[in-house]
Amino acid sequence: MSETNQGQGLNAAGGARLLTFGCRLNAYESEVIRGHAEAAGLGPVVIVNTCAVTAEATRQARQAIRKARRDNPTARILVTGCAAQIDPDRFAAMPELDHVLGNAEKLKAETFRALARHDAARVAVADIMTVRETASHLIAGFEGRARAFVEVQQGCDHRCTFCIIPFGRGPSRSVPADQIVRQIRALTQNGSAEAVLTGVNLTSYGADLTGAPTLSHLARRILAEVPELARLRLSSLDPVDVDEGLLALVAEEPRLMPHLHLSLQAGDDLILKRMKRRHTRQQAVELSRRLRDLRPDLALGADLIAGFPTETEEAFQHTLELIADCGLNFLHVFPYSARAGTPAARMPQVPAPLRRERARRLREAGQIARRHFFESRLDSLAAVLVEKADGAHAQGHSEHFAPVTLDRPAAPGSIVQATIEGIGADGLIGRLAA
Repeated sequence: MSETNQGQGLNAAGGARLLTFGCRLNAYESEVIRGHAEAAGLGPVVIVNTCAVTAEATRQARQAIRKARRDNPTARILVTGCAAQIDPDRFAAMPELDHVLGNAEKLKAETFRALARHDAARVAVADIMTVRETASHLIAGFEGRARAFVEVQQGCDHRCTFCIIPFGRGPSRSVPADQIVRQIRALTQNGSAEAVLTGVNLTSYGADLTGAPTLSHLARRILAEVPELARLRLSSLDPVDVDEGLLALVAEEPRLMPHLHLSLQAGDDLILKRMKRRHTRQQAVELSRRLRDLRPDLALGADLIAGFPTETEEAFQHTLELIADCGLNFLHVFPYSARAGTPAARMPQVPAPLRRERARRLREAGQIARRHFFESRLDSLAAVLVEKADGAHAQGHSEHFAPVTLDRPAAPGSIVQATIEGIGADGLIGRLAA
């Protein structure tokens, strides 16, 4: 979870406090929500933007709502996001809440104007499956962030058997490229040196637009039309949709950062089939090798699920071995979480303690891989985007998205050159170039 306002409660002047759970897309949408709430003059309000990827994420959101009410007894408390979209009645039953908003409603200025007039329904959650368009939302920037997330795509037309998110986000739909270019240009003018293109299923970008432009077409247009943008990143990519255009982009565009994150989920073909994923293990390995051939310094991350229903020890070993076979450097590991209404929830379940044990083993292997990557960066020069600084140090991320602590302060938002001299508890240690 991230908080976009500091402190436990609201001050006397009121304002919007955002509690954001889950993905980068939610982080972007929280800034849209903030702008609408402030423009409407909503007053003291706590807005909880939820995630539904796992049951634990939903539990944490409900816990945060209860705490927000204790800390802010007189403020209005709103909940929105995927968990609220999927199960609005459950949230509406919470006495701590004043309003429940759907994923479409949370992005509409009129929703917040109605809330400010006190004539809004307590529960406003429409059928997300009927939504067919996604508009760009111009935001000035991200509070305290030199990096900005930019929504370019929403929803998903695929039905992985473990995933509830299509029912929270609706069908796949894309933001027109001209709107995205305007958004990124505005963000750079307000100090963002790096933009991260985000979506629920990013590689499906453009299929619903006239001419069916691809993600690589969009990225090239951004880089051409916003030359002041120093760095561009792509969020999670479905390996089956990484086409020749994206591969060429990786090889040819130095402003596309050498860090990609793949939605792999598993390394066993039978489990992938039962997940209803569209790639095979061999395709994932071949894609990883090809990406590294095109850009040898590339860092690769991946999502992996431990303990999917019917997963045997042999199948788990195939996933564990995928870390080395794909040369993965950064992992997001999730123990499988059964979500009511998904096909996987009806499959024979792996016992929860075994799921957690397998997740632990994957994380340990991931930590070793991460350490090896950090060791490979020793004595190299890194371009670090500075995100925060105090009187003695600065922190940021390298082009490979490795966290770097610098030996002295530097201006947040700047990109500085540093020699990597060590490895700390949380990442790399760098010395600023003279």
